[in-house]
Amino acid sequence: MKAFAIDLSICNGCRCCQIACKDEHVANDWTPYAKPQPDYGQFWIKVHETVHGTVPKVRVSYFPQMCMHCEDAKCIEVCKPNAIYRREDGLVIIDPVKCTGCKLCPDYCPHENIYFNDNLNIAQKCTGCAHLLDDGWDSPRCVDACPTEALKFGEESELQDRISRAEKIKPESGPGRVSYMNLPKKFVAGTVYDPVEKEVIIGATCTLRDIASNETFNVDTDNFGDFWFRSLADNRTYSLVIRKEGNSKTIDGISSASDVNLGDIPMPLS
Repeated sequence: MKAFAIDLSICNGCRCCQIACKDEHVANDWTPYAKPQPDYGQFWIKVHETVHGTVPKVRVSYFPQMCMHCEDAKCIEVCKPNAIYRREDGLVIIDPVKCTGCKLCPDYCPHENIYFNDNLNIAQKCTGCAHLLDDGWDSPRCVDACPTEALKFGEESELQDRISRAEKIKPESGPGRVSYMNLPKKFVAGTVYDPVEKEVIIGATCTLRDIASNETFNVDTDNFGDFWFRSLADNRTYSLVIRKEGNSKTIDGISSASDVNLGDIPMPLS
């Protein structure tokens, strides 16, 4: 069985996958795999950019979104003319000849990865470039164009190292042919400074404690007085203690419901 394995930690948002998909499918008729993709309005793989935190404590993440080729594909279940089917290699295809344009499958896709082409009156989505695979290609165009190898495609058994670290992109997500690893986690960051000396504080010990589990995390402020706690679990409450030369500062009630920039934190050393 074929599978995609996407490592978000090395996706740099270049959108080569998105462009390659357009190049392969716009103005090209690959019936019985797919009719031409429209010039605009459809992205069978689309890179979403998300900005986390607030200035100046900001991180950007990228998420290439495509059809999940679900094992329990709702689109197959609701397709009355049986236009949607699963290939032996696991890829889910919408037959553009059999599709009657009933518009049921886009509504039932939990990931909103099925588009409707009003001009052709058919549903459309990622085919995994099945036409290329059947012509001897090793991978779809999106994977072939990825310069960082964030996107991988191949036999599921060959991708187990990545797939074993996969995370659900939604709580209701079921198994599919597309796995994501290293989804963005929350962070808590800030800058510690001495308001008397009007200088940042370097080497202050920052201890973040998870109130529920009592687990602690430690980092020191860098040469800019900055500290970052990364890869935090969602929706937890933390307490932060900052220490330097016998002085301390405590901040309670920090929630990781979103990324947290605590801003400039004053802590007099004298």
